[in-house]
Amino acid sequence: MAFSIRLTEQEKKLADSYARLHSMSIGEAFKKALFEKIEEEYDISVYEEAYNEYLTSGKESRPIEELWQELDI
Repeated sequence: MAFSIRLTEQEKKLADSYARLHSMSIGEAFKKALFEKIEEEYDISVYEEAYNEYLTSGKESRPIEELWQELDI
């Protein structure tokens, strides 16, 4: 699948510079950025779901030292 996007001259220069800096084509740079953004947003949603589950579970956190003692570390 191919995409076409419109960039200002300044945006194109920035994208070209980034791609050259990382030894990749502009297409690869945009693809990498897109999938990194998707992964980041997915990670945030998983975190928020887990944190909300933690809050509603009524469990309380404890200092890491207590866990180390429990594990005899």
